[in-house]
Amino acid sequence: MFNTILMDAELTLTEIGICTAAALISGIIIALSYKATAHPSKSFAITTAVLPVMVMVVILMVNGNLGVGVAVAGSFSLVRFRSLPGRASDIGAVFLAMAAGLACGTGYVTFAVGMTILICVVTYLLYRSGLFSQPETQRYLTITIPEDLDYADVFADIFKTYAEQVSLSSMKTVNLGALYELRYEMTLKDPAKEKELLDAIRVRNGNLTVQSSRMAPAASEL
Repeated sequence: MFNTILMDAELTLTEIGICTAAALISGIIIALSYKATAHPSKSFAITTAVLPVMVMVVILMVNGNLGVGVAVAGSFSLVRFRSLPGRASDIGAVFLAMAAGLACGTGYVTFAVGMTILICVVTYLLYRSGLFSQPETQRYLTITIPEDLDYADVFADIFKTYAEQVSLSSMKTVNLGALYELRYEMTLKDPAKEKELLDAIRVRNGNLTVQSSRMAPAASEL
């Protein structure tokens, strides 16, 4: 059904132009689709747009040559990447861009553009449908307490008043052990009383940091 345009071992300018155009189109579609759903930074969107072209260039350089493939892999191993903890959607966008570049680099330009459009449309529809959205009452609560405060039952009465279900997901020390950071997953009884919940916790923990979020912490998102 899908045929590669790279029929000969020797590349022509026409073949390179078609592959580059298809990779660039695929990258722009991915970047625009991701911008509509996840609102990434400008630099990330631009990188996603040009990533298929970069992957395509690497694949065209290899072009079935085992020696060149090993050399390219070795050169990439010399690069050290540092990045902030990313979202699962960021990784998905990068993998889709790399897959599109790989398909364009092997000459399957129609397949690359077609599958890019299909995956982006499906992702957008799933995002707009709210099928996997968090419930309105779901919250992720981060509470900082002093080290001398017993965290086991200190907030039990507050949680009983404002939450239907609460579970302690993690606990760690911060500020050289002087403070504890507690993370809870909870279901609120009434989202309109969320401020009252935070104020009650602030009174109990000495007005230290209290954070409420509808999104899971970055460390546990994947």
